[in-house]
Amino acid sequence: MSDLICVTNKRICKGDFLIRIDEIAQLGVKSIVLREKDLDEDAYTVLAGQVMTICQKYKTPCTLHNYVGAASTLGADCIHLPLHMLRKTTDKEKSRFSVIGASCHSIQEAREAEKCGCTYITAGHIFNTDCKKGAPGRGLAFLHEICESVSIPVYAIGGIDPSNYHAVCSAGAVGACIMSGFMQCRNVQKYMERYWAEHEI
Repeated sequence: MSDLICVTNKRICKGDFLIRIDEIAQLGVKSIVLREKDLDEDAYTVLAGQVMTICQKYKTPCTLHNYVGAASTLGADCIHLPLHMLRKTTDKEKSRFSVIGASCHSIQEAREAEKCGCTYITAGHIFNTDCKKGAPGRGLAFLHEICESVSIPVYAIGGIDPSNYHAVCSAGAVGACIMSGFMQCRNVQKYMERYWAEHEI
């Protein structure tokens, strides 16, 4: 299993979304985070059930995003929350999950997420990315400071590609979150192989 997390976005996915999920799941990514912010909870729950079924086929962890209620209904083990949602989540709700992640953008947020029970965090955005147009990346020094400030695993996010993956790992991240690359590449296996080759350097 790799240390790459796929973060989904149906709006930019090339081809059929569920076929793309199947292609990614069978390659052994660390997790697939179903992050579909334009869907209401009912629509998200339906899609999440389909994605979880695909992930279970390959024993690839599926991490649901934002909707704690949907995750509980579907019996999901993993949840990823924006920090403002994590703050509102009760201890009882959090106890249902074995994996809890949060998105962090500062040392203060990273430390708060750890205190709130997160088992990992994402830190970003590290490099310039079309997902955050007009906002410069926070850089590798920022990533290193985040990694040094907490004792839980940190995954870099934002503008990560095979050419800079080794650099984020060297800065202390255990891996990286990828959205556009996974959603838009022509061939998922060949795309993954580029990361494997880079990680062996």
